[in-house]
Amino acid sequence: MSNFKKLVVNILFLVYYKYRKVIKMIYPSIDKLLNQVGSKYLLVNIVAKRAHEIEQTHHYQLKEYEYVSKKPIGRALEEVAKDKIKLK
Repeated sequence: MSNFKKLVVNILFLVYYKYRKVIKMIYPSIDKLLNQVGSKYLLVNIVAKRAHEIEQTHHYQLKEYEYVSKKPIGRALEEVAKDKIKLK
């Protein structure tokens, strides 16, 4: 491998490792969720209950293909973000 190719490969690895945390950003954002719920403790409580309900009943508020996450916690967060779960 030529020196130029090695240099390019090293630069690509450096860029990837520097920005890999940015690539794996949390969806939906915590700021959007807190604007809708107001309290992080209430958010945790709501999402935990909804995730448990999803696991037990397999009832979803969105269509299966609309979810980004495959796990019940992520799906519950997405439902809160899209206003599918109403607070009383």
